[in-house]
Amino acid sequence: MRSGLAIYARLLGHARRYWPVAIVAVLAMVADAACMGLFARIIKPMLDNLFIERDPASIFWMPIIIIAIFLVRSIATYVTDYGTAYIGRGVVQQLRQKVFDHYLRLPAGFFDRESSGHQIARITYSSEQVAHASTDALKVAVVDGLSVVFYVIVMLLVSVKLTLALLVMVPLVGALVTYVGRRYRRISHRIQGSMGTVSGVIEEVVGANREVKVYGGQPYESQRFHAVADQTRRLGLKVASTNGLASAFVQLIAAISLALIIYFATRPAMLETLSPGAFTSLILAMGGILPSLKRLTTVQANLQRGLAAAEEIFGLIDTPPEPDAGRLELRSIERGIEFRGVGLRYPGAARAALAGIDFACPRGSVTALVGRSGGGKSTLVNLVPRFLEPSEGVVLIDGHPLGDYTLQSLRRQVAWVGQTVTLFDDSIARNIAYGALAGASEAEIIAAAEAANAMEFIRLLPDGIHSRVGERGVLLSGGQRQRIAIARALLKNAPILILDEATSALDSESERLIQDALRRLMRERTVLVIAHRLSTIEHADRIVVLDRGNVIEQGTHEALLAREGHYAALRRLQFKDGRDDCESGN
Repeated sequence: MRSGLAIYARLLGHARRYWPVAIVAVLAMVADAACMGLFARIIKPMLDNLFIERDPASIFWMPIIIIAIFLVRSIATYVTDYGTAYIGRGVVQQLRQKVFDHYLRLPAGFFDRESSGHQIARITYSSEQVAHASTDALKVAVVDGLSVVFYVIVMLLVSVKLTLALLVMVPLVGALVTYVGRRYRRISHRIQGSMGTVSGVIEEVVGANREVKVYGGQPYESQRFHAVADQTRRLGLKVASTNGLASAFVQLIAAISLALIIYFATRPAMLETLSPGAFTSLILAMGGILPSLKRLTTVQANLQRGLAAAEEIFGLIDTPPEPDAGRLELRSIERGIEFRGVGLRYPGAARAALAGIDFACPRGSVTALVGRSGGGKSTLVNLVPRFLEPSEGVVLIDGHPLGDYTLQSLRRQVAWVGQTVTLFDDSIARNIAYGALAGASEAEIIAAAEAANAMEFIRLLPDGIHSRVGERGVLLSGGQRQRIAIARALLKNAPILILDEATSALDSESERLIQDALRRLMRERTVLVIAHRLSTIEHADRIVVLDRGNVIEQGTHEALLAREGHYAALRRLQFKDGRDDCESGN
């Protein structure tokens, strides 16, 4: 755990660009605190001159001075509040943008290890807590800290001896602040994790609402949410309890100090030198110190919560992004892709996901990957765009390891159509011409949609290609979403194409349309296709059979059938299942 001072210094570094506003805000804070100290100071002459000596000049000027003091304080308070809010919101916006941009550069393995709920909470909840640490807590620390200083100066000017009674507060308040700060920090770290868990449960249930309803999961999910929400409630109560105890302790210390001041002030030796105005000024200053000390103690909650959030955010920002040390620009594919002795083991896994993978995909060829679920097919294709890095061996394109190429140029040569299609809550046109394809003309988008057999249903929509697809494409069917993904790949026109079970779980008509679109998409491209239905890859140039991360067979469809090995057994089993399905349907 890094020191709070180091984290706070780094946090304030993000406010550096706002230094002109910060200077004005700090000056306003000083003015705010000084006004209250000045008011406590003029109490002595006000009471003595107005009510004892009845000085005409004091009677005329004193009301004007009081109004002027509080007018200046009102302006200073507004400038302080607006200035700190301006800086705080700016810092939060910067951190949110930094976190979001860093998410875009993190390796795929990070998102496999951490729940999306924690990732969302880091941007929404954690960054919001930073505002309290960066500005709100600073405002309280400066204004109330200076107020205490000014009040003590007033008390010293009135009576040095009586002010010494305050010394009893210093070690006690110091010990309290230290204890409270440590406790808040521990609790705040637990609150961060708790909020991430709450967000994760909500996201899971909202995304799987149909499954929850169909399988009667409402009682279980309600109980699960209650458990995580109740944990957050208990942690919040611990913060409130610590706040309350700290405030009560400060009030007790202040009351003891006030009692000592009154006791010593009423001693005969002091009564001869202390006027009513001086005594009132002393008591007013002491009364002003009390709420300032309370706020200084309780501000630890916001400060430590914000520092815990900042520590989590900085921890993410310091997470190394995807390695991108390559210097070569991949502009085209001349020879193809080669897997040479490739192995991969996920962190903490008992066995390797891939081991000793050796095969080549010549330029313009179609290589099909088949095998049982969990055999390593998806892991293998994820190596090509470097979503994953091999633990051993090397993947080459045109004889160069993938790491020699810049990530941007490598991925510019790859198009991807997966089983689960990701569409964004935007128009069909923007989903086809996504990202680097955004500059495509409407005619190019329509041509890609036409080639993907997507215009068949797009023409029936009220706004055509400008119709919105809903969150994750919920307004479209599975087959329609798949065709949009194919249109996107067609528009990209990349020389490497990866198809990850792109036609599984579709009805016959949708599959026919998609297979037709895929045939157009695969022309003159280097294709890696993961096939669920073996009938769709019979014409592949090479079929690679994977089992438990190992290549157990490879060759053409005819050669593998003639070998009567694993592939032939898989095909017989699938053919039997298909025949049985047909017979049961008659």
